[in-house]
Amino acid sequence: MTRSQDIALTALAPIIWGSSYIVSTETLPGFDPLLVSVLRALPAGLFLMLLTRTLPPRAWIGRVFVLGALNFAIFWGALFVAAYRLPGGVAATLGAVQPLIVLVLAYALLNSELRWQSVMASLAGLGGVALLILSPNAELDGVGIIAALVGAASMALGTVLSRKWQPPVPPLTFAGWQLTAGGLLLVPVVFATTSTVPHVDVTAIAGLIWLGLVGAALTYVLFFRGLAKLGPASVSVLGFLSPLSAVVLGWVILGQGLSLAQSLGAVIIVASVWAAQRAARPVASPAFDQTAKSNAA
Repeated sequence: MTRSQDIALTALAPIIWGSSYIVSTETLPGFDPLLVSVLRALPAGLFLMLLTRTLPPRAWIGRVFVLGALNFAIFWGALFVAAYRLPGGVAATLGAVQPLIVLVLAYALLNSELRWQSVMASLAGLGGVALLILSPNAELDGVGIIAALVGAASMALGTVLSRKWQPPVPPLTFAGWQLTAGGLLLVPVVFATTSTVPHVDVTAIAGLIWLGLVGAALTYVLFFRGLAKLGPASVSVLGFLSPLSAVVLGWVILGQGLSLAQSLGAVIIVASVWAAQRAARPVASPAFDQTAKSNAA
């Protein structure tokens, strides 16, 4: 597969994540978001582990639970607090700082090059998300802001450590380990905070199947595969496609309006993702260039 094909395949993950909002609100009304997170992560993780029939080695269990906490338990828990205390646009805009945090952490933990083009593309993407979903009269809340930033930092650190601690197993196995660990860590939190069990009908089951098998199992296999092949800087900026996908789906399916500012934000997001992928391309060495020219001749 070419690098462009790897990028396109990985981009499917955040695009599908963008459907989570509309699926949750339309098929799971009244469901606690943390309960949905458990029902999304744990069955998906167990399903992948049944497929692979591979348990993490004892030496890896600690790392798997750290990654499960960062990428799922802490991340989704913080998102729940942020969504509860902040307007959705504010929470999503604050969460869009994640690619910037990834660039800094990759530089510190992976010795990756910190390219100014990547920083500028991430800043542009952040601005595009703000134009796309941030309301001018949005109210701020200190706890909600902290929660949103904690969630972004948690996922950013989890992304970088998933590359640093990459085990010698396929992405299917790695995703199954992390989803299971993250789901298990969320179970006691749900029991402590959820007092009622909502009614489950066919529509709710269909929504949970989509969120679990497609929105978690499939997407995180694609995410960890892309992380291994493309690196954190290239993969994290694809997250800007998630709010773009959510807005487009709301426009197409629910008939929600799309303002001029939102359209401009969408264009900026697409341009920033394109620019970030160009900035993240490996730089060929002079020796490689000379070999390529000789072979071409």
